[in-house]
Amino acid sequence: MEKRNYLPLIILLVIALLGAFVPSVPTKIVTEGLNSGDIAWMLVSSALVLLMTPGLAYFYGGMVNNKNVISTMLQSFIAMGVISVLWVVVGFSLAFGDDFGGFIGDPTTHFMFKGVLDGPAFGTIPFALFAMFQMKFAVITPALITGSMAERVNFRSYVLFMILFCIFVYAPLAHMTWHSEGILFKMGVLDFAGGTVVHMSAGWAALAGALYLKRRKSVLDAHVLPPANIPYVLLGTGLLWFGWFGFNAGSALTASPLAVSAFAATNTAAGAAGLAWVLFDVARGKKVSALGFCIGAVVGLVAITPAAGFVTVPSSIFIGAVAACISNYVAHLRTRSTLDDTLDVFPCHGVGGMVGMLMTGIFATGAVNPLVTDQGLAFGETTLFINHVIALVGVSVFAFGGSFLLLKITDLIMPLRVSESDEKAGLDISQHDEFLVEA
Repeated sequence: MEKRNYLPLIILLVIALLGAFVPSVPTKIVTEGLNSGDIAWMLVSSALVLLMTPGLAYFYGGMVNNKNVISTMLQSFIAMGVISVLWVVVGFSLAFGDDFGGFIGDPTTHFMFKGVLDGPAFGTIPFALFAMFQMKFAVITPALITGSMAERVNFRSYVLFMILFCIFVYAPLAHMTWHSEGILFKMGVLDFAGGTVVHMSAGWAALAGALYLKRRKSVLDAHVLPPANIPYVLLGTGLLWFGWFGFNAGSALTASPLAVSAFAATNTAAGAAGLAWVLFDVARGKKVSALGFCIGAVVGLVAITPAAGFVTVPSSIFIGAVAACISNYVAHLRTRSTLDDTLDVFPCHGVGGMVGMLMTGIFATGAVNPLVTDQGLAFGETTLFINHVIALVGVSVFAFGGSFLLLKITDLIMPLRVSESDEKAGLDISQHDEFLVEA
């Protein structure tokens, strides 16, 4: 019989009691200055971004082997529960609360959503809507990391790591990048929808996870099973592509021409990257594959994320194509190394995010977004590009180092990796007592 552990339930009940006895009762809900069109668009965008997490579950779930599909998919779905609660309790406050030194927000500013429902309008939308939109970004980021640790990570340990990652890595990066007092924001670093905050942080955390957990037993035995379900990957890619319009175009925070420009750039980059990935494969003597196009399209979506609201649509073709070729090559190098990043999260999200960040420093222009005060390198100015290079190095060190430390702390509390017998049996049955029924 499995050992009982009441601690997680007790913690959840304590949080529930806080919600009951320390409720953030709003005073007067702000209605002045709000725009119903912007509110409607941002409600839709928030829903689209949340849809990306189930999309990611299908995308990852289709690429692992049959005995790990449910566990891999659940690692994405559980983030919707854990981070949704954590964000209301303290996450939003850490990311967007009163500034502490340009690195983190005051955890008491919006503790238990205090002052959020009745907060001042955020531009033309309610403050609470902005908070919920941002929550969806926080949900998908730790879910992205799971692809590097798939088929060998202890589920309970992953949940603990996810909480620590959101508090100590994601929230500080969100504050530094998007809060008006954040150190990266003040440097002039541009990240329209999360290339730095979401994809680089997840990519570097994924690399840390792959290094810390080491290789799967199946890899050491050279018995890696084929992907469980390529149609799942196709479905997941479609959901991600669809949801990404909320991710990027929604980051305009208005139903405006800027949202339209970001929408167009997002779709174009994804298409160009999907084509570039399979053509790169063909040039190396491989066949065009469904898996290749899907991965390439996602890399294009990753790369255009920081740039979507700052670059022209033609520039997005270049960004998507270049990012796909670079990520494809890095993924190829990874297969020749001893690094076991199961689903190539670092080559796709980490490298794709870094390429997108640099491309933003090259192609950003005030003609697309007046918030761009320093033009990109392509327009003859160097300040923005240099700042992006500095930020890239700093964020990389922080995300990788912080994640590796949190993995070590998690492992000290409870084993991060499953036993060899559990890994051999598969995480679906060993972690969840569930399994796929073959048709």
